[in-house]
Amino acid sequence: MTGANKVATNTPMQAGKNHDALGAFHPLGRIGEPREVADAIIFLEQATFVTGEVIHVDGGRHAGR
Repeated sequence: MTGANKVATNTPMQAGKNHDALGAFHPLGRIGEPREVADAIIFLEQATFVTGEVIHVDGGRHAGR
């Protein structure tokens, strides 16, 4: 994994992988959960006055360390 690809969410694609090692790439120190991605989607669906925004659901990876 390199660069932005170091973002991981706990999905079947990550089954059997070392979640602790993947979490080390995130400032929060863990990988994301599907519910956290869904929460961002629901927020955008309900926030009718929000337009043209990019919301990074990446455990702080975009902000850096």
